[in-house]
Amino acid sequence: MKTVAKKIADVIQAIYGYGILVCLFAGGLSFFGYLAALIIGGETAAVICTFIYKTLFPYLVYLLSGLVLLGLVKMYLCGEKALVSGKKRP
Repeated sequence: MKTVAKKIADVIQAIYGYGILVCLFAGGLSFFGYLAALIIGGETAAVICTFIYKTLFPYLVYLLSGLVLLGLVKMYLCGEKALVSGKKRP
């Protein structure tokens, strides 16, 4: 059973890693989109910012929420504990 969980966790880790990479890339593109809108100005800038905000960001939120879920499942399968101190209190 442990080997099956390890294999599933490895696949989930690969999906999680590539998903985070895609989200970081999309976040960088949105930054450069806002920067270009700041430089261009006017009505075109408003169209660019509206496109990024209403089209790109909702997909990023859904994708990142799913990736967080995958990360939690991976942690559960591997038995990892996050945000837990290693010392016991007296």
